[in-house]
Amino acid sequence: MNLLRRFGLTTVLSCFISITFPTLVFAQEETEDETEETIETLVVTGSQIRGADISGLLPVTVVGAEEIDSLGVESGDELFEALPEQGQNFFNEEENISGGVNSARGDMGAFNLRNLGTGNTLVLLNGRRMVNAASYQTEAIGGSFVPVNTVNSNTIPIFGVERIELLKDGASAIYGADAVAGVVNTVLRNDVEGFKARYRTGQYETNSRQIHELNLEWGTAINDGATNIAVLFDYYTRNNIHSSEDPRWANSDLRPLVPEDSLWAGELRFRNSSASSLHGQFDIVRSVRGLDIRNVLVDTAGEFEVYPVGEARCQWAINDQVCGGRDNQGTYRYNLNEFRDLSADLERNNVFVFVNHDLGNNVEAFSEALLYKSATVLSRHPSAPFSSVKLRVDAENYYNPFGPCGSQNRLPESLIGDVPCEGLDLEIDFYRFAEVPRIIHNDGKVFRLLQGFRGMKNDWDWEVAGLYSRATREDVTLNRVSNTLMKRALEDPTPAAYNPFSGGLNSNIERALVSVYRNHRTALTLLDFKLSNPTAFEILERPVAALAGVEYRKETFIDDRDPRLDGTVVFTDYQGDTYPFVSDVVNSSPTPDNEGTRKVVSLFTEFQSSITNNLDMQAAIRWEDFSDIGSKAVGKLAGGYRITDTIHARASWSQSFRVPNLVTVNEDIVARQNTRNDYTCFYAAEFGGDPGEDIVDCRYSMQRVAEGSDLLIPETSNNFSVGIVFDVIEGLTFTTDYWSIVKEDTIGLLGEENHTIYDLLLRLRHGPGSCDTLAGNPAVQRSSDIAGDVAGVYEAAGICPAGDIDRVEDIYANLDTRTLEGIDFGIYWDQPTDFGTIRAQFLHSQLITFEQEAGGPAAALVEAHLSGELPPSIPLIGFDNLVQKDGNQKWKNTALISWRKDQLYASLSSTGIGEIYQSSLTLSDGTLYWLPSMRTFNARFDYKFDFNTDWETRLRVGIRNLTNERAPLADRYFGFFADAHRDYGRYIYTDIQFRYR
Repeated sequence: MNLLRRFGLTTVLSCFISITFPTLVFAQEETEDETEETIETLVVTGSQIRGADISGLLPVTVVGAEEIDSLGVESGDELFEALPEQGQNFFNEEENISGGVNSARGDMGAFNLRNLGTGNTLVLLNGRRMVNAASYQTEAIGGSFVPVNTVNSNTIPIFGVERIELLKDGASAIYGADAVAGVVNTVLRNDVEGFKARYRTGQYETNSRQIHELNLEWGTAINDGATNIAVLFDYYTRNNIHSSEDPRWANSDLRPLVPEDSLWAGELRFRNSSASSLHGQFDIVRSVRGLDIRNVLVDTAGEFEVYPVGEARCQWAINDQVCGGRDNQGTYRYNLNEFRDLSADLERNNVFVFVNHDLGNNVEAFSEALLYKSATVLSRHPSAPFSSVKLRVDAENYYNPFGPCGSQNRLPESLIGDVPCEGLDLEIDFYRFAEVPRIIHNDGKVFRLLQGFRGMKNDWDWEVAGLYSRATREDVTLNRVSNTLMKRALEDPTPAAYNPFSGGLNSNIERALVSVYRNHRTALTLLDFKLSNPTAFEILERPVAALAGVEYRKETFIDDRDPRLDGTVVFTDYQGDTYPFVSDVVNSSPTPDNEGTRKVVSLFTEFQSSITNNLDMQAAIRWEDFSDIGSKAVGKLAGGYRITDTIHARASWSQSFRVPNLVTVNEDIVARQNTRNDYTCFYAAEFGGDPGEDIVDCRYSMQRVAEGSDLLIPETSNNFSVGIVFDVIEGLTFTTDYWSIVKEDTIGLLGEENHTIYDLLLRLRHGPGSCDTLAGNPAVQRSSDIAGDVAGVYEAAGICPAGDIDRVEDIYANLDTRTLEGIDFGIYWDQPTDFGTIRAQFLHSQLITFEQEAGGPAAALVEAHLSGELPPSIPLIGFDNLVQKDGNQKWKNTALISWRKDQLYASLSSTGIGEIYQSSLTLSDGTLYWLPSMRTFNARFDYKFDFNTDWETRLRVGIRNLTNERAPLADRYFGFFADAHRDYGRYIYTDIQFRYR
């Protein structure tokens, strides 16, 4: 590797090209359709040379239609979750709660090979790029969350898949940007003749979900066989799963589920119920010093809590529904899962059309059209205002218990004492507009049209194609609350005012409810031309396969936000905060409309040859020029050596790259409100005599402001793999591959919490004196309002006092280096016997290293940790060993065994994922909270018979999660870690299929 860096890519490639190389791809298993006819396994992933010998030794996994059927999956996200190479799916429904409208909601599934991160996998359909999903969301990279996008795996019509090819190797030199972790190519059936129909229905045992699916397949040849037309159609529908359907999901307070003998028994971090409810906390705006209500109805600061009537903490009556009590008794907590759905009601349609036509003279036209549509409906918990965006109950509000004299709802004079007749304004501290849930309607569409021509001229294969694809997604949330409308409702002196003292009964919430939309669109235009020859020329009397090509593509995205989010409708709170830091929608951060366009021109070439009878090699180089980023050239070298007739060795080295996605380049200033730890405050509490945080409060809501940057450069990586293929005996093959990825200039954010640590470091270096001249972290903007007892805690810790953080300013930057390495294993067995054909395979992926090395400002924090300048109790967020941390599984495997004889077929498959730990539950002594490994089994049985002479019929019964395995308990929204696990239990399905001969 050092030699390659020293002499440079171009020099080394020139040397290899002078003697030429081939591509070597190991087709790990042939597939078999249900008529038991062998389908030729032509693996194209890893090379673009048509007709080249690709039966060699690149690490490619092929999953055929039979294997996909045996897994019992019904959508793309389910399929890829079963593959060992796939990491966490961060675009799942159960985990998109916290992102709200900023999540990629609806029918979505993400590609994330090797857990390297969403957006590092190149996704192809029949060998050409797919358009990115219209939705994007953020993912933790470095110290905070960065926008990522992905192709939607649910766009792929599973019923029409002939095979899935996974190239587990960097392939930017072959296919272009984004092929860092690997390439996924889905090959659909295109030679269909006749008609086939299948209907499937299934039911879960642990919940009420029912699933119905109808698949149709039709194809015919016309024009004396010169033209073949094929149509694949899939219709899928399911109902929602509500949290009330299982005790684990029903309550957001998970403490009763933690075993009594656990170190985490009673741990408050498992209490995910909210302090914000319809029974809120209120603060009197003016000082209550000298008023009779002080220390009677309210505490010394003028704060009081509201409780349901009959609650033990009640101290005085407000009305028939609620009562009041002085603050510091604890807020009335709300079960956030009351209205939540785990999974949405969904209706999905996939249609794929092929038209292949022989034009004569060795020229063929091929056409493809894809249409995907989905519609989902999902319920989520109601909104609560951000702690930094305060609303007030006006003194004139009709229902204010401290309202003006003569008000029908003013407390009795005997109780209210000397409260002035003009009444008192109340600031809403903790409150949730929980009368109605948020209802989310999400409609998605993808359209793809491809027209191409291929042929041969003078022994040269040529192919030209044009592709246009567009994805749209319309996301509408009902029952959101407008800050502007609520402000008016809280000022209203009439009975039509909003009543926050009703416990939700006849509160007039409807006057402040609005629907909020987010519309997205992405588009891909692609033109390419490729010219190849499997025997272009000879060197040392050996043929050399060669390819040259050019590609042009244009990528666009548009993110259109509701006027109440994008600043068209402006709200200003009582502190003077306004757009772009405050939106008009309660509990939603402001986001401007956003769009971007990128044009890319690519030139690429590839060479393959047999150096000797035993040695095959490949070389490729690709240059791409981006209209907004600049240009990049990368190369690839691969080879395979046949040691004996049964043992083959393979190795590859490649450069890969991923350009900044269009969002990180073009995004305007975006503010996000998040609850984060203030580690400057934590240090003060630990070393300033307040370890229980009775005086200071170090975890609170703060605002992060991020902004796109046109200074970003492509992330680059060096990929290396070496492996062995061992044909043990006839029908039994074993493979093992070591792989590594070193990715530099990873785009991320330092993060809010790391910024607070850097602020702490500057305060430690400054010392406690001359605090007026302290130059803290300029990215951290703190309140200048610091209470005397709080200041005393900081001073006792030996640092200058700090107010609460209002805002942290972060800019996307190339920060870090990610290093991954692991080993893949595969066992393949195919054995005909007198009692049927037995086939088995076992695929295992083992992660050895996953480290994120700090760069830029984070490197200074790492150095301060190592030197002891920062205490070990202050963590550095996001820059450490990530193996097994928060879902990055150390191992994952899939096993499948099947038996076929005559009309009978049976299979048993299994997917297992290793133990992981949830870092947020780490105890103060460093003890980790481990989620044990999880394994599920799937079974299937088929029987074929002839309905009549023209129709072949197949009946099937299948069970997914045969043993009814449930996910390990985790501190997440529904009690399980949904990025890595599913918790739906056993699923039983039946289907019937008719095929017209």
